[in-house]
Amino acid sequence: MLRLISPLFLAGVIFFTLVGQLARANTIQAETVHFIDAVAEKAIIALTNSNITRPERIRRFRKLLRNNFDVNTIGIFVLGRYARSVSGDERKQYLALFERLIVATYVDHFSKYSEETLVVSEVVTVVGKDIIVNSSLSRPTGGGSVRVDWRVRRNSTGELRIIDVIVEGISMGQTQRAEFGSVISKNGGRVSGLIAELLKMDLPE
Repeated sequence: MLRLISPLFLAGVIFFTLVGQLARANTIQAETVHFIDAVAEKAIIALTNSNITRPERIRRFRKLLRNNFDVNTIGIFVLGRYARSVSGDERKQYLALFERLIVATYVDHFSKYSEETLVVSEVVTVVGKDIIVNSSLSRPTGGGSVRVDWRVRRNSTGELRIIDVIVEGISMGQTQRAEFGSVISKNGGRVSGLIAELLKMDLPE
């Protein structure tokens, strides 16, 4: 026998479904905010001490990077369309050099930080599974705060990882992608040309 569903019952199902979805969304947002807060705290504690040596700062930064950023995802993204032409051996060599480049680029910046604080202001879920965490970095020396947005995604094991950092609206991933694309283009569209350029640089082991 065909039975009609009560409009009131249907409305109740929809209501509790939406409530459940909202609760899950709030939980995910809270978890992501906690993740970014924890990363910032770890970075401040581990890297801003002016008394530690540069080799020790490199070691600490690399650990922080590997534990909280999806370096492989970022590295492949910045290759853009050229990622499709990378061989297995080239990919492995490139990703190792890319990690060393990130370390070389950012490790010394932390020695210049003093009493800056990161304040998370909002969480915006974007298309797909990525979450953007909006924050601002206050500068006690003056000049106003700096807006920093963190693009976060779960990896294959379900752990949260940062896949991009957007400073004042400028994506670090997109910026690096443009730079790498220019180098690869000048080398006949070969990623091997980019690898050769990276090998010439004084990158920390």
